[in-house]
Amino acid sequence: MTLPGEFKDLERFAAWALPIESERSEKRLSSKMEEISEFYAAMHERMNAILAHLSRYQVNDMPEDAKQLLYLALSLAEVAPAVEWYNQPTVIDGFDRRRYRSCPVSGSA
Repeated sequence: MTLPGEFKDLERFAAWALPIESERSEKRLSSKMEEISEFYAAMHERMNAILAHLSRYQVNDMPEDAKQLLYLALSLAEVAPAVEWYNQPTVIDGFDRRRYRSCPVSGSA
């Protein structure tokens, strides 16, 4: 994974740069809270700069390094509740995320 120059220090979190929501969720569920908290702290501190950088691009026209940065930002959104509310990777008394399966919408009304 390669990130834009000013974010090279975040490349140590390459495992969190996942393009699909279910992959990000699975990463959260399979990670230890210490790892989640470290990722959260590093990303949370840099989010204003990350969002400013990403705002330069249209989603469909992002260079690859910006896409990787976007995926990291999306993973931050995935782990934030674990850190801010639950202090554990899973949602307390929540639906088992591994049971959820998305399916494509077919046809139109």
